[in-house]
Amino acid sequence: MTRPVIGIIGNFAMINETYATHSGGVMNSEAVSLVSGGIPLIVPADPRLLSVNDLLEACDGFLLTGGRPNVHPEEYGEEETEAHGAFDRARDAITLPLVRACVERGQPVFGVCRGFQEMAVAMGSTLHPEIRDLPGRMNHRMPPDGTLEEKFALRHIVTLTEGGPFHRLFGAREVMTNTLHGQGIMKAGKRIVIDGHAPDGTPEATYVKGAPGFTLSVQWHPEYNAANDPVSRPLFEAFGDACRAWAGGARAEPQRIAG
Repeated sequence: MTRPVIGIIGNFAMINETYATHSGGVMNSEAVSLVSGGIPLIVPADPRLLSVNDLLEACDGFLLTGGRPNVHPEEYGEEETEAHGAFDRARDAITLPLVRACVERGQPVFGVCRGFQEMAVAMGSTLHPEIRDLPGRMNHRMPPDGTLEEKFALRHIVTLTEGGPFHRLFGAREVMTNTLHGQGIMKAGKRIVIDGHAPDGTPEATYVKGAPGFTLSVQWHPEYNAANDPVSRPLFEAFGDACRAWAGGARAEPQRIAG
């Protein structure tokens, strides 16, 4: 069987502060290739270079990756503040309409960290600029020091809705995840279903209500150790199955795990 082409949304980055790149983490490509079974294709997320329609035709599914810049608050009706951090307006311009098009078409899209927030904002949600500043919330940000293994270590439980798509996928109501994010959902859009929470109430797992295709999103980073982690692996396997179904001709058949 032909492997599906999976677009991995890239991030703008500078090498040695002089050479501009569109890049993606190796762990994203490995998860897409070795666990989802797809052909990883890094997407330069810039509307000057390609269009949403180009991407919809070229790829069978999309992985919306994490990234240091945040979705610009203008995209959910708020003013920019220092707390909102850095932005990537070019990526916003590609990913937000891409999410809406994929939801409408039933084309698989999987959101991770910033991608989780892009899915939420594209479907009408608002975001907290800094979770750790809210009363009763933990610091979800990446630890500033330590090895890669320490930064991506499992740090908290995510509790899932009984009988929801994540519960069915994992076969458990509670799973352990890493946490490396600063922002989070403030008010969910009417079609965003929050299917999992951290112990402090932070939304951690969502899907789009009524979407005909794969729309699962997680606030953590399942791409790390995806082939071996018992939570990450089924996520990327299910995503790969959805992308193969799309490549094989599926258009509007409801995904069994889409809620």
